[in-house]
Amino acid sequence: MSPAAPGAQSPEGPRGGFELSSGYDGRDFSLRLGPGARAPAGYPEAAEPDPFAEEAPRWEGAAAYRAAYEARREAYLGYCLRSPAPPNLKAPFYELPRIAAGRPPHEGILGAGLDYVEARKDCADFVAHAYLRLLLQFPSAPSVSPALYGRAEAVLLGFKYWPSEPGTDSLCTWTENHQILYASLAYVLGSRMPRAAFASPGIEGAELAARARPRILRWLSLRFRTGFSEWLSNVYYDEDLTALLTLVDFADPEVAGLARDVATLLLLDLAQHSFRGVFGSTHGRSYEPQKKEARLEATSDAAKLLWGMGAWSRHDSMSAPSLALSPRFEPPPVLAALAAAAAEAPGAEIRQRMGIRVEEAGRWGLGYEDPEDGMVFLSLEAYNHPRTIGLTFRLMDEYRWWENEYFAPFRPYRRALGLARSAGLLPLLARALRRDVDRNCREEADLYSYRTPDYLLSSAQDCRFRYGGDQQSIWQASLGPGAVCFVTHPGGMGGHSPDYWTGNGSMPRVAQSRNLLVALYDIDTRPGLYRTNRLAYTHAWLPEERFDGLVEEGGWLFARRGRGYLALRPRGAYRRVRDRCPGGRPAGEAGAGAPPNEVVAEGRRNIWICRLGREAEEGSFAEFRRAIAGARLEYGPGLSLRFEDPAQGLVEFSASGPFRAGGRELPLRGYPRYGSPWARAAFPAERVEIEAGGERLVLERPEAK
Repeated sequence: MSPAAPGAQSPEGPRGGFELSSGYDGRDFSLRLGPGARAPAGYPEAAEPDPFAEEAPRWEGAAAYRAAYEARREAYLGYCLRSPAPPNLKAPFYELPRIAAGRPPHEGILGAGLDYVEARKDCADFVAHAYLRLLLQFPSAPSVSPALYGRAEAVLLGFKYWPSEPGTDSLCTWTENHQILYASLAYVLGSRMPRAAFASPGIEGAELAARARPRILRWLSLRFRTGFSEWLSNVYYDEDLTALLTLVDFADPEVAGLARDVATLLLLDLAQHSFRGVFGSTHGRSYEPQKKEARLEATSDAAKLLWGMGAWSRHDSMSAPSLALSPRFEPPPVLAALAAAAAEAPGAEIRQRMGIRVEEAGRWGLGYEDPEDGMVFLSLEAYNHPRTIGLTFRLMDEYRWWENEYFAPFRPYRRALGLARSAGLLPLLARALRRDVDRNCREEADLYSYRTPDYLLSSAQDCRFRYGGDQQSIWQASLGPGAVCFVTHPGGMGGHSPDYWTGNGSMPRVAQSRNLLVALYDIDTRPGLYRTNRLAYTHAWLPEERFDGLVEEGGWLFARRGRGYLALRPRGAYRRVRDRCPGGRPAGEAGAGAPPNEVVAEGRRNIWICRLGREAEEGSFAEFRRAIAGARLEYGPGLSLRFEDPAQGLVEFSASGPFRAGGRELPLRGYPRYGSPWARAAFPAERVEIEAGGERLVLERPEAK
C-alpha cells in the first residue's frame, strides 16, 4: 500500500500542513505539524524548480562517470538545502541533508513524522527509515536537539516490526516492499542495540535481529533469482531501494553485500526500461499520477541523480536522499554506461521474467503450512489462490487481520467463510471466486520492452487475461515526459483501485513484437464479491497537448513527438473527450478550450492496436500514416485479428491462439531472468552478466560462487 496514490497536495511551505492523498482508500496519509511548530531561521519558503532532463549524458568512461555522479550528488544535496521538505509523508527524509550539512532541521516536521510512526499508521515503516538513518549516520549532530534524538529512539523501540507481534492495527505489512522495509528496520536496529528492550515484541534487540535475518536473506535471494513481484514499479522501487540502502549502509558485511547486489539489479531494471527520464515500462504496481507524468514517478529523483535523466521533483521519493547520503553504496559505472547506450540503441529488445508461481512452491523451498511461507505468498498478494487460501485465513486469525481495515470488505463474510473452512471447502471457493477476489495477485510475469532513440514500447505478455486487475499497468508507449499512451478498462470512477486510470477492472491479453502491440479486452461484468465491473468500455490516455501533432485518419489516431510516431486504433467507433473531472464525473465532450486527452471505445469486448515508428526508419509522419492506415486489417470471429504490418508482415492474434508475426510464432512465456543487449541471466538467476560501454559487471549468488 502506498501514500503515492491519487490525491492533491497541500501548498508548499514550512508552516503549512504536510498532507498527501489523505482521502485515498479512506485512509489518512498525512503528517500534521504540532501546535507552535516553526521552521528554523533561514528555512526556505518555496521549492526551487528543477528542469526535467531528457538527454542521456555521453559515456566517457568510469572515471568521468564517478566525477559526474559526485557532482550531481553535491548538486542534489544543495537543491535539498534550498527547498523546503515536500508536503508529503516522506518529508522527514529531506531534513537529513540539512543535518548532514550542519544546518538546523525543521524539528516540527521531524516531530510530525515521529507522531505518525508512534501512531502506527499505515506506511509508518516508510517514515521510520528516516529516523534509523538519523540515529545511526548522524548520532550526535549539534544542530539536532537531544530531546528529538531521545524521542526518535523511544519511538523506534516501541514500534511494531512484524504482524505476529501483539496488538491490532491497520498496517500493511505483507506486500513485497513492506516486508523488506519492516525486516530491515528490525534487523539493523536489533543488531545495533542488542541489549535494548523492544516493547512491541517484548524481546531484546539481539533476538529481534535474529528473527528478522532469515526473512531478509530469503527476500534477497528470491529477488536476485526471480526478480520483483511488484515488477518495474515506478512507485515501489523507491521503497525497495530505500530498504536496501539501509542494509548496505548499516548491516553486517554478508547481508550488506547481498543487499548491494539486489540494489544493483533494481537499478539495472530502471536503466534498461527508462526512456528520456520516463520509467515508461509495464509496472506490476503503479498509480494514475505516476503513469501520466514522469515528474511524479517516485523513481525520477534517483534516476536523475544516477544518470542525469529525470527531475528532482521531491514528489514521492525517499530513495534519492538515502542514495545521496549513503556512505557505502557506489553506483556501478556499468549501469550509467548502459543508460547511455540504451538511449541510442536503434532497436533493442529486452525480455525479462519476474516472480514465481504458487504451484511451484517447492521449487523455492516453500510450503503451504508455515506462516513465514505464507508471508512470502502474500508478497505476491496471493491471498485467494486455491493452494494458499487456507494459510491466508490462518494468518488472518493469528495476526488479527480481521480487524485490519485492508480486509474490511471480507468481514461481513467471516462466519460463512469459517463454515466453508471447517468443511474443507475453501480451495473450491477460491477457484470459484478467483477471477474477482484474486485480482491483486502477481505471479510470474514475462515482460517485453522494445526501445529506439525515439520511443519505448513495453508490456507484460499474456498476463492474467480476463482476471480482475488491481494496480497492474500492463502496457505503455512512451515518446517523452508526458507524451505517453496506455489503455485500461476502468474499474470505477473513483475510490480504491482499480479506478478510472489505475489498474484494470478486467485484465487484457496483450502480445507485443518489437514496435507493434495488440491488446484484447473482454470485460467480465458478473457480480463479484470484492468488485463488480460496472463500466462496459475501454479507454486510452492520449494527451494531445503533450504531443507535437495528432491526426485522425482511416479509423486510426496518429500522434507525433519529435521524430517518434504513434498509431492507435480500437476495433470500431471511438470518441475523444477531455479526462474526467476531479470529482470523478465524466467531463463530457472536449470543446471548452482544453484539447482531448482520452479516447473512449464502448463495448465489453474490444481490440486495441498500438504501433510505433520513427523518422529514421519510416520516413515522414505523413508517410508513416499512409503506410499504417493503408495496411490490411481484418477482424475475425470473437476476439481475433489479422494485420499486415508494413515492416513485420502478417500479424495474427486471438483470445486463445498463439501470437504470430511474419509467419513465425513468437513465444509469450518462458523468458530469461534477463535477456537484452546489455544484461544476461537464465531464470532463475544464479549469475547475472552486465556489459556496456567497455564496462563489465558479474553478480553471483553466494551459493553459486
